[in-house]
Amino acid sequence: MPESDPKTLVSTAWLADNLKAPELRLIDASWYMPADKRDCRAEYEREHIPGARFVDIDEVADLRSDLPHMLPPVEKFMSRMRALGIGDGHQVVVYDTSGIFSAPRVWWMFKYFGQDNVAVLDGGLPKWKSEGRPVTDIPPVIRDRHMVVETRPELVRDVTQVAASSKLGDYVIIDARSAGRFKGEEPEPRPGLASGHIPNSRNVPFPEVLNPDGTLKPIEALRRIFENAGVDLSKPAITTCGSGASAAILGLALTRLGVPFSLYDGSWAEWGMYGDLKVATGEA
Repeated sequence: MPESDPKTLVSTAWLADNLKAPELRLIDASWYMPADKRDCRAEYEREHIPGARFVDIDEVADLRSDLPHMLPPVEKFMSRMRALGIGDGHQVVVYDTSGIFSAPRVWWMFKYFGQDNVAVLDGGLPKWKSEGRPVTDIPPVIRDRHMVVETRPELVRDVTQVAASSKLGDYVIIDARSAGRFKGEEPEPRPGLASGHIPNSRNVPFPEVLNPDGTLKPIEALRRIFENAGVDLSKPAITTCGSGASAAILGLALTRLGVPFSLYDGSWAEWGMYGDLKVATGEA
C-alpha cells in the first residue's frame, strides 16, 4: 500500500499539495479524555489547518445512549456534515492535535456511513506545524453539500455479537487499552467499571502502532506488532478499547494491512459495566 492513500492515510506533504483542491474537505476531530480538561473547540478556533472544520465526537453521537460518543443516527450524521459543507464527491481528510488519536474514530464513522474517500492525516497537527506549514484562526467558508448515506453494519459490533465471538473465535478481538488496564492491574478511568478484559481477546496498546512523532508505523512493523501480540491476521478483527475511540487507531492499522475489522462501539465502557459478562485478567 502506498505511503499516501486517500482511503486510509495521507502524509502532510500530500495534504500540502492538495490543500487548495476544490473537493478537499478537512476536519479537525481533536478529542481528549475528560480528565485532561481541554477545550478542543476553543483550541480549534485559535488555530487550525486552513479550511478545516471542527467535529466534536461527543456531539456527533447518539446522545440517547448512556455510553460515551456512540455512533449517531444516520439523520444526525447527515445533517451535521451538511451543515459543515461536507458531502458527495468530497475527499475528506481528518486530523487531530495529538498526532493520531481521535481522528481515526471520525474516519471510521465516515466509512460506516458509506463514505470511502476519507483519510487520516499522518502525524496530525503536530507534524504539520513542526514542518512550518500554515495554520489560521479564520473559519472556513461553508457551502451546503448533499450527502448520500448507506450504512455498513458489518463495520460495527454490539455487545451480543462480541460475546459470541469471544466464545466462537470467529473474529480475533484486539484491545487497544494499556497493558495494565487489560490485565486488570490498573483502575479504569471511568468509575464503576470492572477491571480486566474480554475473554480470549489480545492486547495491542494503541501507542505501540505509532512512531514517537505521532505517525503510524510502516506496514511491516505493524504486521510484527500484531503477530507478536498473538493476533491471527488471517481472521477478521474486532477492535475494542475504553470508549470506542482508540479502537479505531487499531482499525486504521489493520486496514493498512488489508485485514477487515469491525469496531465494538460500546467497548469497555459497556462490557465492564455488566456484572453478568465474563471478565478475564492477567496476560492474554
